[in-house]
Amino acid sequence: MEGRNKTLGEFIIENQEEFKYSSGELSRLINSIRLAAKVVNYKVNKAGLVDIVGAFGEQNVQGEDQQKLDVYANEVFMQTLINREIVCGIASEENDEFITVKGKDGGNNNKYVVLMDPLDGSSNIDVNVSVGTIFSVYHRVTPVGTPVTSEDFLQKGVNQVAAGYVIYGTSTMIVYTTGHGVNGFTLNPAIGTFYLSHPNMQFPKDGNIYSVNEGNYVHFPQGVKDYIKYCQLEEEDRPYTSRYIGSLVSDIHRNIIKGGIYIYPTSSKAPNGKLRLLYECNPMAFIAEQAGGKASDGFGRIMEIAPTELHQRVPFFCGSYNMVEKAEKFMEKEKA
Repeated sequence: MEGRNKTLGEFIIENQEEFKYSSGELSRLINSIRLAAKVVNYKVNKAGLVDIVGAFGEQNVQGEDQQKLDVYANEVFMQTLINREIVCGIASEENDEFITVKGKDGGNNNKYVVLMDPLDGSSNIDVNVSVGTIFSVYHRVTPVGTPVTSEDFLQKGVNQVAAGYVIYGTSTMIVYTTGHGVNGFTLNPAIGTFYLSHPNMQFPKDGNIYSVNEGNYVHFPQGVKDYIKYCQLEEEDRPYTSRYIGSLVSDIHRNIIKGGIYIYPTSSKAPNGKLRLLYECNPMAFIAEQAGGKASDGFGRIMEIAPTELHQRVPFFCGSYNMVEKAEKFMEKEKA
């Protein structure tokens, strides 16, 4: 069968041997995410027709207004994972604390925990700009059969066994990795099936796009300011093109395909950065590295950061390998 005709379900079955320590749970987990993504996609695509856009009237743990679709997506992904009894715990950007998932027998015998941002970029919902879902999967570290603890969730990104994102855009895609490269699957809405459309996705080593909210320029560290000036210089291969959507999934997805760097640094307004290590940065870093790119906090590898809290924020530099390396050099100059 030609790669482009292969369905996500077929791809998962064919690559089951990659999951040496799994008895099918990880495959079923990816399948559950596929199902939830189709349900959320349906709601996203009719959001302008029904009372699903706009604020829900509450704030999440980050103090941000929760959009109605945020809440809906969170419930869909949570319930899909819980109902299939594949995970022992779930942490969501929309919830204050992680939840323990028990089986029908009352036990806690599953191996995996999932961390997710159920609807990233939700401030763009009302204006019809692409949004996405980000997910990250780890083996639990506490004994099987016992309730999960924070230790199961506060793991370094290098311990991830799978990560991915769903982008709800002009077409809906699932992009994920289990540590054996990155593959993208596009939904055929006529029959509700995801097909392998982007096999073995790779960041170009260099790119000419930089994605950063330049409206915050005056608040950025000097190293970031200097790198932005470098991107704007008239040279043989520059100036680079500035492209910033404000939806992490969309910005990263574009840069994987076209080559570029995404930056959300610390600032005087956000001293620790804005993006969440566990729900956004670690999964995107895993994908980036598996696609030949690089992910950093400006000084070191994102996936080596030891988390200390569920909703921890960090600065984030992610994209084409040589572009991130160059940005790190500007940050090092400032440090010196």
